[in-house]
Amino acid sequence: MAHVTSIQYEPVAEIGGGAYGTVYKARDTESGKFVALKSVRVPTDQNGLPVSTVREVALLRRLEQFDHPNVVRLMDVCATQRSNQETKVTLVFEHVDQDLKTYLERTPAPGLSPDCIKDLMRQLLCGLAFLHSNRVMHRDLKPENILVTSQGQVKLADFGLARIYSCHMALTPVVVTLWYRPPEVLLQSTYATPVDIWSTGCIFAEMFRRKPLFCGESEVDQLGKIFEVIGLPPEEEWPTDVTLSRKNFSPLMPRPITDFVAEINEQGAELLLKMLTFDPLKRISALNALEHSYFQDEETLTQTKS
Repeated sequence: MAHVTSIQYEPVAEIGGGAYGTVYKARDTESGKFVALKSVRVPTDQNGLPVSTVREVALLRRLEQFDHPNVVRLMDVCATQRSNQETKVTLVFEHVDQDLKTYLERTPAPGLSPDCIKDLMRQLLCGLAFLHSNRVMHRDLKPENILVTSQGQVKLADFGLARIYSCHMALTPVVVTLWYRPPEVLLQSTYATPVDIWSTGCIFAEMFRRKPLFCGESEVDQLGKIFEVIGLPPEEEWPTDVTLSRKNFSPLMPRPITDFVAEINEQGAELLLKMLTFDPLKRISALNALEHSYFQDEETLTQTKS
């Protein structure tokens, strides 16, 4: 990990803050290009940085070699020792001017076209399939962590920082928004890559609705809002390693997804429900989602049906 002086990167503006600290837009004084600086403070032990941090950074650098079009580029990693107990690790990413949240807000009524939504979703799933094939979970997918370039290219951001951060520090109680969190995380059950698929389903619905699908105010309230749409899952699907009982929720039947996402077509609705499946083991994978008929063009579909 390079010990680069801060002279190379000149902060221009603060562009956001989150659980991990402040994010800055900066100018690379060597190339003149804009970059995004994201720092996280990592506790050090007597041997310096913990092995887990070094491993996470090595993984990010390895992913960088693939140069995937739908994953934001990690350009540099700088480590600055602040004290004997703490080191500041700064990740230097390519800078993209807007995230999906801003992109959706800036789109004039009636919103994005069905073809545009399909294109954004395909790119999002391509980036996710790449991360998952390299055993990387994002764990914090939401419109603010999905960047959209001026050419309409989607780039997943903040996945590396989420991993590095969660390796060492207890997450603060004021964690990232609940609205994109899957049931297994809300129930504090075990989880794996399907967590990202659930969040992607929530984002898919939001592209049509132009507002979030599930807006809960607490973990229990969020689960209640989810069950109002997908129904209360059967007893056999309820995870056994959780403290919250299924009996805490009203027995609700699933409602048609088109009641909540009116403009979505038949194939899109089917894919969305496969993403918003309660049991993570039955939830569709990113690779299988890309094979779904929703992404086939109309001609292919017509030929298949005839």
